[in-house]
Amino acid sequence: MTQTVAVLGTGKIGEALLSGMIRAGWRPTNLLVTTRRAERAEELRTRYGVETVTNAEAAKRADTLILAVKPQDMGRLLDELAPHVTADRLIISAAAGIPTSFIEDRLTSGTPVVRVMPNTPVLVDEGMSVISAGSHATPEHLAHTEEIFGGVGKTLRVPESQQDAATALSGSGPAYFYFLVEAMTDAGILLGLPRAQAHDLIVQAAIGAAVMLRDSGEHPVKLREAVTSPAGTTISAIRELENHGVRAALIAALEAARDRSRELASGNS
Repeated sequence: MTQTVAVLGTGKIGEALLSGMIRAGWRPTNLLVTTRRAERAEELRTRYGVETVTNAEAAKRADTLILAVKPQDMGRLLDELAPHVTADRLIISAAAGIPTSFIEDRLTSGTPVVRVMPNTPVLVDEGMSVISAGSHATPEHLAHTEEIFGGVGKTLRVPESQQDAATALSGSGPAYFYFLVEAMTDAGILLGLPRAQAHDLIVQAAIGAAVMLRDSGEHPVKLREAVTSPAGTTISAIRELENHGVRAALIAALEAARDRSRELASGNS
């Protein structure tokens, strides 16, 4: 943790990484941040004790650059960084849909690039960050990336060819659960419960179910069967879910998300 790391584009995800690194033991003196607005820079300096710099200065001083900008801003940022980035720097991209080749082609030949797809639960240290190596990234570069993103949740290495699928499942995944909770809350209201009570019941059921999935090691089918008694309430509900094609709809939805991720990666807006 003696390296200098710069977070370029310190929005919500960038700030979550910054705060997670500090909680994990990184010293603020080893962290640099860049922002567009002066008031945001002052906010980060006050909150975390880090130094705010320009993108060019970050490229000159940092050993590792985390690019946490929006995908549509990546080309402009790389143009700004290119004159200052040498091949001994590690570039970590957290921009959705941007392949490592897009970054490698715009920087010094041989520059190591690692692509990461985090999801929004990094904001509460429960994220999943999917990590892929570019052409010049070594196992040491991947381990360093895991060290950074491990402070805000779990990490998983996959080949870059699987990043679009991982985006569909993990990057977009929280939204599907929020959608399901919204629908179940409406159902609770229809059944006569106040909204707040319905919400609390569903959220705690979701938390409990997730912890059981994580900690029990059991297949989800086995856990579901434990709740599904013969001729009971649960099997009646599951029959309706199957009758309405919920399983098929989920599969189709994730395929659509994967295909859209591929379109974005190819530059189709």
